[in-house]
Amino acid sequence: MSDLINKLAREELIDMVPYQSARRLFASGDLQQANSKVWLNANEAPGKGEYQVTSENINRYPDFQPASLLNAYSGYCGLKRTQILATRGADEGIELIIRSFCRAYQDNILICPPTYGMYAISAENHGAGIVKVPLTNNQLNLNALAKQVGNVKVVFLCSPGNPTGNLLAKEDIIATIELFKDDAIVVVDEAYIEFSPTQTSTALLAKFDNVIVLRTLSKAFALAGLRCGFTLASEDIITLLSKVVAPYPISAPVAEIASQALTAGLEEMTERVQACNKIRTSLSTWLSKQRWCKEVFASNANFLLFRCTSLSEKTRIFDLLLNNNILVRDQSKQIQLENCLRITIGSEQEITQLKEVLS
Repeated sequence: MSDLINKLAREELIDMVPYQSARRLFASGDLQQANSKVWLNANEAPGKGEYQVTSENINRYPDFQPASLLNAYSGYCGLKRTQILATRGADEGIELIIRSFCRAYQDNILICPPTYGMYAISAENHGAGIVKVPLTNNQLNLNALAKQVGNVKVVFLCSPGNPTGNLLAKEDIIATIELFKDDAIVVVDEAYIEFSPTQTSTALLAKFDNVIVLRTLSKAFALAGLRCGFTLASEDIITLLSKVVAPYPISAPVAEIASQALTAGLEEMTERVQACNKIRTSLSTWLSKQRWCKEVFASNANFLLFRCTSLSEKTRIFDLLLNNNILVRDQSKQIQLENCLRITIGSEQEITQLKEVLS
């Protein structure tokens, strides 16, 4: 980095390590190169989407919040349009929440690691502090959370969790919301909720003023490349977030495809989830029988996290798959996840290929 940029940039960004997404670690490259790999490292759905897009009015700016998209998601999630904000993936929702509720260099967010890395990265980018209350046996530590009341402005809960995969106990989510009801916004990230839909926290929006739910079309809807997510909250919170979001967060083609997926594509999404859950159960059983596997984490998502018996075994498994063009995610640097790898539940053919290589 040049001397000029070093001088002008915010000091804390110079040495900050960006979020290492799957595509930063392994770029897909051209189509031929991408098709030569088995992508099981980004929690994407297998297969190809089949949607048609018109090119009418592409020369015009899209609506700030396309009506067809909000109507479709309102019908899907059971909330009023005024409680929904469509964003460029749930990641933009995370940023908007931090920018709206945290003053730079004054306020803190709270995270419960191991958890999704973008909460901390977005906070760092904004200059917000980060308080960590680690999970205990992959569940919330309510006693430790209680000690942070008054010290944070936003609490991020991920359920089902990433990279752990399990649901947080609903009673603990409610207890956390009540703990912070006068002091902080509690965000429940439901990126993977379609894999256990009855466990959603959306009903809590009617009971508490300090709740936000994040959703995405990237996982169960198989639209990761579309970058379309939703922030669900009270009308007051949506009004506030709408003041800081970009003027045209959702492009016209994205709104068109997403609307189709949320109406005509619902049956296909449900079938995809059922197939994924069946393959996940089978893979979990298989992994638990391998001599190099010490632990398979419970999962309610489209991936499995497992712990190898040693660092050398973890490295051997990862490199063996990589050398056979099968990409999985190494989560060993996360707190409590030593020697852990994460496998996205791909197609049955892809998972069979993975088993054959590891056998």
